[in-house]
Amino acid sequence: MIRGIPLVLAALATALLAACATTPRAGIGAGNDATLPPATLRPSYYGTLEPFASDAVYFVMTDRFVNGDPGNDQRGQGGADPALHTFDRPVPGPKANGANIGYLGGDFRGLLDNAGYIADMGFGAVWLTPIVDNPDEAFTGGDPIGSDAFFKDRGKTGYHGYWGVDFFRLDEHLPSPGLDFAALTDGLRAQGLKTVLDIVVNHGSPSFTMPVDQPKFGEIHDVDGRLIADHQNLAPAELDPANNPLHRFFHTEPDLAQLSNNDDTNPAVLDYFCRAYSQWIDQGAAAFRIDTIRHVPLTFWKRFSDCIRADHPGFFMFGEAFDHEAGNIAPFTWADNGAVSVLDFPLKERIADVFGRPRLGYGRIAERLYLVDGPYANPYELMTFYDNHDMPRMDASDEGFIDAHNFLFTARGIPVVYQGSEVGFMRGAAEHEGNRNYFGQARIDAAPGNPIHDALQRIARVRASTPALQRGLQLDVEMQGDRAVFYRVLQDGDVAQLALVLLNKGDAPATFEVSRWLQAGEWRAALSGEVRAIDAGGTLVDTVPAHGVAVWRLDAPVRREDLRRALDAAMAGRLGGPEPGP
Repeated sequence: MIRGIPLVLAALATALLAACATTPRAGIGAGNDATLPPATLRPSYYGTLEPFASDAVYFVMTDRFVNGDPGNDQRGQGGADPALHTFDRPVPGPKANGANIGYLGGDFRGLLDNAGYIADMGFGAVWLTPIVDNPDEAFTGGDPIGSDAFFKDRGKTGYHGYWGVDFFRLDEHLPSPGLDFAALTDGLRAQGLKTVLDIVVNHGSPSFTMPVDQPKFGEIHDVDGRLIADHQNLAPAELDPANNPLHRFFHTEPDLAQLSNNDDTNPAVLDYFCRAYSQWIDQGAAAFRIDTIRHVPLTFWKRFSDCIRADHPGFFMFGEAFDHEAGNIAPFTWADNGAVSVLDFPLKERIADVFGRPRLGYGRIAERLYLVDGPYANPYELMTFYDNHDMPRMDASDEGFIDAHNFLFTARGIPVVYQGSEVGFMRGAAEHEGNRNYFGQARIDAAPGNPIHDALQRIARVRASTPALQRGLQLDVEMQGDRAVFYRVLQDGDVAQLALVLLNKGDAPATFEVSRWLQAGEWRAALSGEVRAIDAGGTLVDTVPAHGVAVWRLDAPVRREDLRRALDAAMAGRLGGPEPGP
């Protein structure tokens, strides 16, 4: 009897009995629009419940964004010797396109002063390059720019942040009085932006081949500033970790160019980086991007992620594994290896084919989505992008950038856009040919009105206001040629939303007629606000402009039977992982 049940349980039981008494049974015919039970009894449909999936990411190379405080430029750093000074070191040669390998002044103040600009475009997070202390001179070893070497670091400075020497300390080029990292993350949060911190574990700074050993290069300092490791300008094979404590931080085999190769098998290395990066979480980092993740074994990432999440449960991380084969990068995402998401390089390769100069069809992209039975732990948590600072910028027309953004901000995954791409800045340029050029306040001020910027802002705002585009399952209807049609569906708890996406990357308007899985109800166009009443078994007809997008939303639970069956299959197959053993 209900009389003997506590009041809360009695209320729940009463509600369930009422629901069962009043809710019609779902029909079994294809296209049936019978009503499902209330939220407490609905099946769950989602691609991911990861909170970070709500936030599109704007990637900032801090030194090359905006110089908001000339007082921290350190223009005299390195002295008068042209081989050592660190500020403004232009790359020589006719193909440089203004490239520079010195510091150019971008800092926390420049980023925070433009946080409103980033948020206004529709982004919810900012990924910024490493903030830790780097050497105070230009590197005199290595190979010169213009040589045949794959890595060309001679003459470079640590303007990018990836040459850490003290991972507990801010580099002096970034903060201003009253604006340290904690104050920056507070300020960004006040503008609705999370902070994604770029971190490096695989390596430190260039550590050998210098004509004369340079200060800080090859060194690692602890939280108290104490020197705990030093390569001493020795080649890796010359290190003597058995007899020299300063060498025990490093492997005795080279890895990337002349960078130190940190010894991931040494527990002291794990302890050091876990302590260092936990400090920055305490100061407001909301997620990590992990540099060169594939240069460190999976066993290390499991231990590192466990260490970080011991005090910060669920902390989101994604890594850079520069490889276009999904099977090679997917293992980083598996729980047994640390459950670290990755930048979606395999999809990036196809995005460049489809929206760049080749202008291939959407079918090239469909092959790399891995929506069902794929290798990734969860494809909906991958970071999707088309270029960044480590590769040539996408070579595309204005329309190509617009089409790429329309896809990235509606399809599965978490979109990432590199600074300047909102105006097609330095399109097609490689690293020493303008990829990392200074963006600057003048370009930011001029961005509104640019067709790429304005189209990006429109679709990014749609994603920011549409939970189904952030976390919903994706069901493809059509992905061929210049046309793509797919649903994103989110049904979890009290949230129930269907989004129908129509993409046209062609040069002429395209008419779409969609009936497959189309549920009856009042569908609203996200961009125009138009409302269409769709009857059971009806068709939605819409003409999408050239290089345009339409997103139709239905805020209702899933009622259509064939749609429910398709979602059941997508839900069951979305999670991947290692093949089961024999």
